[in-house]
Amino acid sequence: MKKLITYNVNGIRSAISKGWLNWIQGTAPDIICLQEIKALQSQLNLADFSGYHHYWFSAGKKGYSGVAIISKQKPDKVVTGCGFNDEEGRVIRADYGDVSVISVYMPSGTSGDERQAFKMQWLAKFQAYIDNLKRERPKLIISGDYNICHKPIDIHNPVSNANSSGFLPEERAWLGNFMDSGFIDSFRYFNKEPHNYTWWSFRANARAKNLGWRIDYHLVSKPLEKNLKRAEILPHAVHSDHCPVLLEMEF
Repeated sequence: MKKLITYNVNGIRSAISKGWLNWIQGTAPDIICLQEIKALQSQLNLADFSGYHHYWFSAGKKGYSGVAIISKQKPDKVVTGCGFNDEEGRVIRADYGDVSVISVYMPSGTSGDERQAFKMQWLAKFQAYIDNLKRERPKLIISGDYNICHKPIDIHNPVSNANSSGFLPEERAWLGNFMDSGFIDSFRYFNKEPHNYTWWSFRANARAKNLGWRIDYHLVSKPLEKNLKRAEILPHAVHSDHCPVLLEMEF
């Protein structure tokens, strides 16, 4: 059994200051996909990650974005970037035999029209990148912060958020098409219940009231369907405005 965690930590140093390392020790995942690390490897105490191999892909801009994969097993190969907008540090891939794990931090469009347009362009390029990668590596687990709620069940107030970035019709259509291109939403595969979220605004006591959005996913390619065992959102981990999502797979 392999236990994978995806977690947008909203600053790895901030998360560590809130007890994240103890939480990881207690949870003991095999692979951790991180997003928004907001740090360079040189700014971290690498002794904190003993027992794990760790691979970092930071953004060019300090204190911004960045992804990582932390793994008990040494991957056969690690690839940073995806060939476009790599200065933003959004994609890192680790290969284990014939299975590839990707940690992805998709752009947000909340800061305005320009970034929203950038987001849609980025999503189109990412689809093309994955379509191409799938020919060579069909067994993919793409874990991370997609910055999109797929369906009304995935957001606390779909009506008032109908025009909000992260729940726009074109974003939701992209995510639906991406899943239809050969991916399983592993959480929904096991859980059809509402009120399951992975991100809450810091405003208006949103987390305490569970007024959230489900924007963090483990999408698993169809050839791995038989390996799926369990998926769960872990809202009691409070090192970030996101919470971790767990995926268990049998290999």
